[in-house]
Amino acid sequence: MLLYWLLRKDTLMTMNNEKLWTKDFILFTLSNTFLFSGFHIFLPTLPLYVLKQGGNSTDVGLLSAIFVFCAIVIRFFTDYGIRKWGKKYYLYIGCILCFIAAMSYTLATSVPRLLSLRVLHGLGFGIATTLYATIVSDILPKSRRGEGIGYFGLGTTLAMAVAPGLGVWIVDNISFQMLFIVATISQIIALLCMSFCSLPDDRTARTDYRESSSLMDKLIEKRLLFQAFLTVLFGICIGGVLNFIALLAKEVHIANAGYFFLVCTLCIFLSRLVTGRIFDKKGPAWVLLPGSLLFLAGFVVLAQSQTLTVFLTASALYGFGYGTVFPAIQTWMFNLVPPSKRSAASATFYNMIDIGNGAGSVALGMLAGKLGYASIYWCSAIIMGIFLLSYVWFLFAKNRRLAESLEDVEAKG
Repeated sequence: MLLYWLLRKDTLMTMNNEKLWTKDFILFTLSNTFLFSGFHIFLPTLPLYVLKQGGNSTDVGLLSAIFVFCAIVIRFFTDYGIRKWGKKYYLYIGCILCFIAAMSYTLATSVPRLLSLRVLHGLGFGIATTLYATIVSDILPKSRRGEGIGYFGLGTTLAMAVAPGLGVWIVDNISFQMLFIVATISQIIALLCMSFCSLPDDRTARTDYRESSSLMDKLIEKRLLFQAFLTVLFGICIGGVLNFIALLAKEVHIANAGYFFLVCTLCIFLSRLVTGRIFDKKGPAWVLLPGSLLFLAGFVVLAQSQTLTVFLTASALYGFGYGTVFPAIQTWMFNLVPPSKRSAASATFYNMIDIGNGAGSVALGMLAGKLGYASIYWCSAIIMGIFLLSYVWFLFAKNRRLAESLEDVEAKG
C-alpha cells in the first residue's frame, strides 16, 4: 500500500508540474474564441439577411448546406496544405479567408453574391477549425491533454452562448452593416492573438508524409474508423437539437425556448471544467459512458416535454452530456494517432460531426414532417442507445483481446 501511494503521488506530482496555462495556450484559446464568435454571430442573422435580400426558405437552406459542404471538401486537402505551408501558415490562410468573408458580407447585395461568400467562409472555417484543434493538441502536454482540450473548448462554448444573441440584438437595434463590422473585428482579434503565439515553422518537419491513396483515406483517418462511426452518431443527434428545438417548443406551446440554450451552455461550461481531468487520469471510458447516458436521458426527457421545467431539465441533461462527450471523443482521437497524423484526426472528427449534422437534419426533418417534432428526440435517443451499446461492445472486445494476449504471454513464459 505504501509503495502504491508513493507511486501515485509521484505520478500526480509529475502531471501537476507539466504547465498547462502557457502564453501560447492562452492566446491560442482566445484566438479560437474570437474566430468562433465571428461564425456564431451569423447563425441566426444571415437567414434574416437572405430574406431581406429577396431570398426564400430554399436559399436559407443553401446558406448552411454550401458552408458545410465547403468545410468538408477543404479538409480533404489538410495534409497537402500542412506539407506545403506548415500548420502555422496554413492556419493563417484559413483565418484570413474567414476575415475576408466577414468583411465582404456588407457588399453582398444579392443572394447569389451572399452564397458565393459562404463558399469562401466555409473553406476558411474548414481549414481553421481543423488546424486550431490540431495545434492545440501539439501545445498541450499529453498527461493533461483531456483537461486542456476541455478548457480550450470553453471558448467555443462562450462564443456559442454570447455571439448569436449579440448578433440578433445588433440587427434589431442597429443594422446589418454594424453586424458585419463586429464580425470583421472579431476575426481581426483572432488573427492578432494568433500572431503573438510562438508557433514553430514545421513546413519541413513531416518526413513521414505519404499521399493518401483514396478519397476515403482523406475523409477518415484509417486508425479511427470506430471513433468516426461514434462521431457520426453524435453529430446526427446534435443536428436534431440545433435545427428543431425551437419548433418542438412551438409545437408543445412552451414559451421562452431560448432558455434552453442558456441552460445548456451553462452545463456544457461546468462539465468541461471537470471531465477533462477525469479523462486524463482514468481514460475515455470513465467519461464517455456517463456522458452518453446523460445525453440519451436528455433526449428521452425532451421528447416528453410539455412544460418549461421539464424542457429545461432536458436542456441540463443535454448540456452535461454534450460537454462531456464532445471533447472526450476529440481527445481520444488525438491520443490514438502519432503527432504527424493529428491533423488527419482533427479533420476526421469535424468531417464526421458535419456529415452527421447535415444528414441527420435532413432525415430527422422528414421524420418530423410525418410524426411531429417529438419523434426527432425519440429517434435521437435510439441513436444514442446505439452509440452506447457500440462503445460497450468495443470495451468488451478490447478487454477480451487483452486477456487473450496475457494468456498467450503466460503460456509462452
